[in-house]
Amino acid sequence: MTQDRIAALRAALAGTLDAAGFIGPEDIGDRHRVDWKGMRGEPLAVLRPATPEAVAATMRVLHALRQPVVVQGGMTGLVHGGVPLQGEVVLSLERLNRIEEVDPVSSTATVQAGVPLETLQAAAQAHGMFFPVDIGSRGSCLVGGIVSTNAGGNRVLRYGMTRSSVLGLEVVLPDGTVVSRLGRMIKDNAGYDLKHLFVGSEGTLGIVTRAVLVLQPAPATRDTALVALPGFPAAIDLLKACRRRLGARLTSFEAMWSDYFGFVSGPMGIGRDPFAAPHPLYILVETMGMEAERDREVLTEALAEFVEAHPGADAVLASSLAEAGELWRIRDSSGEAVRAIAPSAGFDVSLPIEAMEGWVASIHAALRGIGLSVFQTYGHVADGNLHLVVGYPADQPGQKTRINDLVYRSIGELGGSVSAEHGVGLEKKPYLPLSRSPAEIALMRSLKAAIDPHGLLNPGRIFDA
Repeated sequence: MTQDRIAALRAALAGTLDAAGFIGPEDIGDRHRVDWKGMRGEPLAVLRPATPEAVAATMRVLHALRQPVVVQGGMTGLVHGGVPLQGEVVLSLERLNRIEEVDPVSSTATVQAGVPLETLQAAAQAHGMFFPVDIGSRGSCLVGGIVSTNAGGNRVLRYGMTRSSVLGLEVVLPDGTVVSRLGRMIKDNAGYDLKHLFVGSEGTLGIVTRAVLVLQPAPATRDTALVALPGFPAAIDLLKACRRRLGARLTSFEAMWSDYFGFVSGPMGIGRDPFAAPHPLYILVETMGMEAERDREVLTEALAEFVEAHPGADAVLASSLAEAGELWRIRDSSGEAVRAIAPSAGFDVSLPIEAMEGWVASIHAALRGIGLSVFQTYGHVADGNLHLVVGYPADQPGQKTRINDLVYRSIGELGGSVSAEHGVGLEKKPYLPLSRSPAEIALMRSLKAAIDPHGLLNPGRIFDA
């Protein structure tokens, strides 16, 4: 029966996809079966349309056949949203890889969904511009994926989530209808702003095929400092001081607890610990500006004043891009750090900044109470986003559910979010009610039913129909 289904799909799509656009099950590699975290699926076929028009035509065929489909980008997601479930076909956007235009006048880039983030960043730079969204998987993740998951990253403090950088979208609905609003105007209040339905919807409502993205002027300066602190209250003081003294220059404020920083810079040998003694907490501060004569001076003065006022604190300012890269490598190596302590349970949560110190202490204590002691704690702090990784024994796989329950329920009790920037997908679906009310989830289901009444597009992600 499965072979008959595949043959019917191939025949129905023969006039829609070119020879490279249909991959049968015998030729599907791990690129389309396995996600970054190692979850594996077995798709009926992989469909690789080469143009936005071909995406629409493909979806019309799939809709007529009532064929469930999962959309894939770079497969760097962390919630299993792109892993094919039984009976699904994969629709990959990797061939939609054209940068159609970079316009310095309107400060926009019009790009297809399969463009890697790093490629977009380089294209903007070549025109004297800057695309501010930046995440560790920049070389692999695709524009369609960062839009559909509303990716965050290291510069949310200044530039916001991906949503803040989206001016226009072209989206293919589950029945193949194309909804295109690729406008470049910031002011456009002619009815509902429909793009926001699709930004962050994890491909459950429509497939992003093209986007108009906001670019920023390329900064003239970029400075990086690493600040070692005696505890979390000092981090709050540092954040206040940086906001007051640096203003719009402040782009990143990344926190690393000693359990993460010490492991990456020590046993893993990544980056360089510039301090003579260990500290409980480390903060990476990045600034960008336009005043080459003044920006670094302002940062130096702010850090000197802070260290003088806080006994036990210390700071180093990178003297070159190479030194800055060494400092950033520690923070950007979270993926390697996770793999080094596998198996593990990883968390991407948000909570009020004033609750962070207490939550970290209490969740560490609760986890130690069930016999666990391998943690990695880090995050963005200034935007309320923390990451926690918990290692557990390989011979105790049941521990992962127990860890999930402990962490997510503690976040729910604080009014936080079980997903700060990675989405819900399949992994966090059971815990969505801890962050969203029954009325909110009911409205989400109503939107899904109205746009995708047959439940064909990314079915079962975020919530069950």
